[in-house]
Amino acid sequence: MGLRVGLVAGEASGDLLGAELIEAIRERVPEARFEGIAGPRMVAAGCRAFAPSERLAVMGLIEPLGRLPELLRMRHRLVRHFLADPPDVFVGIDAPDFNLALEHKLRRGGIPAVHYVSPSVWAWRQYRVRKIARSVDAVLTLFPFEAEFYQTHGVPVTFVGHPLAERIPERTDPEAARQALGLQGQGPVLALLPGSRLGEINRLGRDFLMAAAQLSEHIPQLRVIAPMASASARAAFEAQWQQVAPRLALQLFDGRSHEVMAAADAVLLASGTAALEAMLLKRPMVVAYRLAGLTYALLRHLKLMKVTRYSLPNLLAQADVVPELIQDAVTPQALANAVEPLLLDSSSREQQLAAFDEVHRQLRAGGSAKAAEAVIELARKHA
Repeated sequence: MGLRVGLVAGEASGDLLGAELIEAIRERVPEARFEGIAGPRMVAAGCRAFAPSERLAVMGLIEPLGRLPELLRMRHRLVRHFLADPPDVFVGIDAPDFNLALEHKLRRGGIPAVHYVSPSVWAWRQYRVRKIARSVDAVLTLFPFEAEFYQTHGVPVTFVGHPLAERIPERTDPEAARQALGLQGQGPVLALLPGSRLGEINRLGRDFLMAAAQLSEHIPQLRVIAPMASASARAAFEAQWQQVAPRLALQLFDGRSHEVMAAADAVLLASGTAALEAMLLKRPMVVAYRLAGLTYALLRHLKLMKVTRYSLPNLLAQADVVPELIQDAVTPQALANAVEPLLLDSSSREQQLAAFDEVHRQLRAGGSAKAAEAVIELARKHA
């Protein structure tokens, strides 16, 4: 079977998923061809790129409107190209603001369309599921609760599992990570991950630092470490450090978030993908979540948020496994009180770790191999 696949991926995470999907499809259909908007990993895997995926990275509510004409032109060119020379199947990877409208136009033109990585439609703005149902022939989800949501709304869906669950082994070695980071001394290790974006650091950084300072007073041998996603993030966090906790012994690392979390006895982090990674690394954690005040008030007033749990570990376990502190509940004292048992009490740690083991096994559902099979099967059905 000859197979031609159209692809559009946004940002680095989509590029990695796309590259793994290409490799998995090629294992099954060696002569398959790929083209679309791709990052460097996808290009290296053999995708012909019309434009780099980084051009989609500006999608979002706060991005300059000056980019909108370029993005609309890019989407128009893709529609025209694929309708004139249809691929056997189109796969939009993440980037829902860009891809769902593209998928809708291509599907209307007779091209089967797949959306890989669900938007958080199950959590807020659930009415978007109707648009997704009109736009695609199938959704490939990373999490089982997402698949359940689409099934209840009659949208064809396949749960493929999360690629991180495939890449991260079920057991990691904290001591090896500490040696790799060059950590000195004895005593428990606390990792702080206040977020990669400046907005997250501005909303959470000071409380994280003050909580760590309080814990250091109770646990004199405590070692505190934090990975910084960028030079600007590091500068902002260092300024907060000097303002609110100048006596705190803190070691910063440029990047290396995986190693920093692996080295820790407990992790205090902003809600997001980092919580998933910490869970797969089997690191006990406390999760904090704080939106801008006006945004949070509007979401509550308009009743657009539909979940009572926010962190991925709790959503996946469908239980309150890790402490979540939301909005005004995020205070230095509350954070310190939630983290301290994870540093000192083995029973508190073991409860989390048992749940993490179970979820890790659930998320090992095949990943890119299963996604490839779903894409190939859809193309065959429409051949």
